[in-house]
Amino acid sequence: MTRKYFGTDGIRGTVGQAPITPDFVLRLAHAVGRVLKRTEARPTVLIGKDTRISGYMLESALESGFNSAGVDVVLLGPLPTPGVAYLTRTQRASLGVVISASHNAFPDNGIKFFSAQGAKLDDAWELAVEAALEEAPVWADSPNLGKTRRLDDAAGRYIEFCKSTFANDLTLKGLKIVVDAAHGAAYHIAPEVFHELGADVTCIGCSPDGININDGVGATHPESLIKAVKAYGADYGVALDGDADRLQLVDAEGRLFNGDEVLYLMVAERLARDEKVPGAVGTLMTNMAVEVALQARGVEFVRARVGDRYVLEELEKRGWLLGGEGSGHLLALDKHSTGDGLISALQVLQACVRSGKTLAQLLTDVTLFPQTLINVRLQAGQDWAGSKLLASETEAVKTELGNNGRVLIRPSGTEPLVRVMVEARDAGQALACAERLVAAIKAA
Repeated sequence: MTRKYFGTDGIRGTVGQAPITPDFVLRLAHAVGRVLKRTEARPTVLIGKDTRISGYMLESALESGFNSAGVDVVLLGPLPTPGVAYLTRTQRASLGVVISASHNAFPDNGIKFFSAQGAKLDDAWELAVEAALEEAPVWADSPNLGKTRRLDDAAGRYIEFCKSTFANDLTLKGLKIVVDAAHGAAYHIAPEVFHELGADVTCIGCSPDGININDGVGATHPESLIKAVKAYGADYGVALDGDADRLQLVDAEGRLFNGDEVLYLMVAERLARDEKVPGAVGTLMTNMAVEVALQARGVEFVRARVGDRYVLEELEKRGWLLGGEGSGHLLALDKHSTGDGLISALQVLQACVRSGKTLAQLLTDVTLFPQTLINVRLQAGQDWAGSKLLASETEAVKTELGNNGRVLIRPSGTEPLVRVMVEARDAGQALACAERLVAAIKAA
């Protein structure tokens, strides 16, 4: 079966357009509630959200839908996605629900779910919910309706959890840090975490008004962080996205470090403490330089499909702990059950403090390969995948690159596009090879 509503990270879209409408969201919650009640007589779900103005409306719809199915609800208010995952686990709830469209602009919103263990749910569960959506609702009668309450100290509990992942014998005292919360879910949490660990904190992107989330700030707009770090003479800058599961880092020189580099650093920090790291998981898009550097240190590297849920699946299958994407979704499963921008930032800062080295010094072994990415728009019915010319040209490029580069050709999941990516140690070679492959696709 193919999924009708669920994408790679829950259900997402423009507010007021199907499926992000209050009537559908109420039906969705009712269907989820009915699925939960197949295995639990009285389920409890937690609901958190980011700072979008539409969150109020969708929260109310979810609450009504769950209550109508006989499910109890605990409202958390604005809270990062990983904070909802954490509290779902520690509160022994049946399910965690997040109202957020992550890094998207404010007109969009979405719904995503976490299991009782604080992990993203699998395809089978999503298909069960979609099947329940096709069934007629079964409204609970008055004595069996769910109830709703609010957890007033949700933010404080999550702040303490984040701090607990930072080594007890270390402090951030003496460091100036700029925190950019993207006017999102971590606006009232991220500054407190770093401040309470001793840092001198300056905030940008921490004044949400319901419509400014991700607007020129946050992990998807790191230029604001770079500018602020230089203006304030800070040692580091930390940028999160709207729901704070994504991270970008900047050093005192204004150099931006992406998720691929952070993944390597997290592995290296554990190796420096003589911890065994059998392997790490990236994605098809992870820069080859990270793979080469990890293998040089005896750490196996495996690529998963693009999407942090697929990185997590690969980690769990292999029993490994560390993985991530270049976009800044990082997983450290010995710290949290899901990707967490704040906790990933703390792991990096911990490595810097413990070693007495800067980010750049810790990453001297990794020089990212130049990467060329070209999107090729397809004509209706164009059989690019069956092109003998493309197959021949692809093999020729791979032979030319050898161990000094790689090729990735994949279709877009949302548009009539083919994405051509070539990495090589030499930027000119990467561009030339990519253009050869693009020409072959166009000729198909």
